[in-house]
Amino acid sequence: MPTPTPLNLREAGVDDTELIASIHTRSWASAYRGMLPDAYLDDALPLERAKHWQTRIKDIAGGAGCVLIAESNGEPAGFVCVETPDATGSALIDNLHALPAFRGCGVGSVLLDAAAAWARARGARQMHLSVLEANTAAIGFYESRGWTRSGREDDKLGGVDVVCLRYVRPFA
Repeated sequence: MPTPTPLNLREAGVDDTELIASIHTRSWASAYRGMLPDAYLDDALPLERAKHWQTRIKDIAGGAGCVLIAESNGEPAGFVCVETPDATGSALIDNLHALPAFRGCGVGSVLLDAAAAWARARGARQMHLSVLEANTAAIGFYESRGWTRSGREDDKLGGVDVVCLRYVRPFA
């Protein structure tokens, strides 16, 4: 197991749009290799994520949630995007990504804990997220941290049919 990395967290702003899109793209290109088409991961994904985050970061800055960036020695290591709790008191973990070099170093755990603290401070009673059924590494990560499967949904990503699993984690 890699050595835990000392991390600093900071809230992202509109100026971080390119950085967030880059982390997101690099994370998916690594984690989803073999699950999604290479052409999608290598060619379409960078532009798709750039467009997505140009809009999404404005929504977040407008109060829809929070993006936290983890940095190690001044270098980006990952990010989490958590939405403001919904009417049921559940906050969506919209994205959680660690760059490949930082996987297994505690980045995901630190970011999830920070997202939980942010959500709790806004009245959330639980968090929820979706994960690709084929992403067994991510499923193991979430389950080892107390998340439980609560549903399943067919979807399409990168031009292929995928199954997304919904996971929840109530706050004690």
